[in-house]
Amino acid sequence: MAEAVRCAGGWLFDRVMAGWDVTVLTPDHADPRPLRILGARAADLDCALASPVRGPRPKAIAVCAGLYGSDARVRRLVLSVLDEELVEVTLWDGEAVPDEAAGQATWQPHRLSVAARAFKAQAMAAAAVPGDAGSATEFFRLGEPAKA
Repeated sequence: MAEAVRCAGGWLFDRVMAGWDVTVLTPDHADPRPLRILGARAADLDCALASPVRGPRPKAIAVCAGLYGSDARVRRLVLSVLDEELVEVTLWDGEAVPDEAAGQATWQPHRLSVAARAFKAQAMAAAAVPGDAGSATEFFRLGEPAKA
């Protein structure tokens, strides 16, 4: 959860403010308060991966590149959603992007709103995440990962 707040917290906040329903699946069972500060919900990754998808499919998925590269279940989930319908896929933590995840993905900056920077700073403090919450830009890889 701390990784999501540090790398994508401002982007998550801006999506929520744009009317998106944002749920962050996390394996660490950490305090959900930092995500609530950003307007997002926390859910258990293992439970989500073990449950059949009910209701509408997501229109966008954002994944930590390191998790995509290290967890075959996450990779299968992302690739299965891509096979079924048009879905925006966003990877963060560019330094850890595995080669097979790069696919046709391209680097895209997301310029944070002033409010996103303020809420991200509060979420980082709540998560006890060190780092610069005042940065005006977060960077992501957007596009379809290569289908291994």
